[in-house]
Amino acid sequence: MSSPIRSLLPAPRSRLRRLLADLPLSIAVSAVLAIFIGLVSGHFVENLVVSIVIGIVAFTIVNGGRLLWWDRRGWGVREWAPFLALAVATAPVAHFTGLRVGGMMLGIPTPTLAEYPTPARMSMVLFTMLGTMMMVVLVRYRERLRRIEEEHAAARLRAEIIERQALQAQLRLLQAQIEPHMLFNTLANLQGLIAIDPDRASEMLDQLIQYLRATLSVSRAESTTLEQEFSAMDAYLGLMGVRMGERLAYRIELPPELKTARLPTMLLQPLVENAIVHGLEPKVDGGEIVVKASVAGDSLMIEVCDTGLGLMQVSSRRGSGVGVSTTRERLEALYGERATMSLTPASPQGTLARLTLPLETTA
Repeated sequence: MSSPIRSLLPAPRSRLRRLLADLPLSIAVSAVLAIFIGLVSGHFVENLVVSIVIGIVAFTIVNGGRLLWWDRRGWGVREWAPFLALAVATAPVAHFTGLRVGGMMLGIPTPTLAEYPTPARMSMVLFTMLGTMMMVVLVRYRERLRRIEEEHAAARLRAEIIERQALQAQLRLLQAQIEPHMLFNTLANLQGLIAIDPDRASEMLDQLIQYLRATLSVSRAESTTLEQEFSAMDAYLGLMGVRMGERLAYRIELPPELKTARLPTMLLQPLVENAIVHGLEPKVDGGEIVVKASVAGDSLMIEVCDTGLGLMQVSSRRGSGVGVSTTRERLEALYGERATMSLTPASPQGTLARLTLPLETTA
């Protein structure tokens, strides 16, 4: 597992915590065995106390040995053989210790070793051995399930990281598609304006510098503030305003309390450029574009509204745009069902693009 993924996973539990986490399982197994013995021989309380003490002793020895020694290695035949041998050797130790401690707790006499070699008592030692083996198998099975869950969690996290990296690469590719196209058109306009309208050419150059400064400062980050994003859109629309002249009017509306709200970098530019290219630029008399943000419950709502040609006339071009589809995919990958994007007809004319995403602010 790579170090970045490992660093994001929960820290492995210590051996002591793992030992204590499995202790209730040993108590439960001991209680079940005590119920069985009690049904056969009676003396339920005495059998319950002694059985639980035996189970705790056996569990501590066997599982402690597993965590201290066998946990460092893989599990094959060579590892299982000595582990089972430890379990077998532990059974009589746990049995006699449990009898002695349980007898002291209950104030009842316990047989000595010399009194023990009888068929009934030796069968109890064998029963303890079987119970210990059962406990070993259950604990090992539980540990295996836990490791499988951790591996699945690591695999899911790895997939999420790869998906996020692919999304960032797609965003950079999208920016590479957007910016050269816009820059070439702007430079071509500049070349034409220098000779016939130097003042307007100078204004366009200033807006271009402002736009590049605004976008380059945030383009390498995964997220930005709404103030920075709106500043970049203001610079972009200012640049388009110089190019389109009186055919383009625009407004940026950002409430002061939302300036520190966070969102993915360059989330709005594809929508704003889409509105310019497909809505306003093809329209003879142009129109207006409004970019505004507001709060809807515990969500941030951002709207890009234009008075351009509208969805009916440009749906095939607008709906299949790389920028629009990428914006949808980014929202789905980053927020899932907590974020939505819609394109609807605006009133009285044009298109309204609305983004709704969780409201997150910079501390």
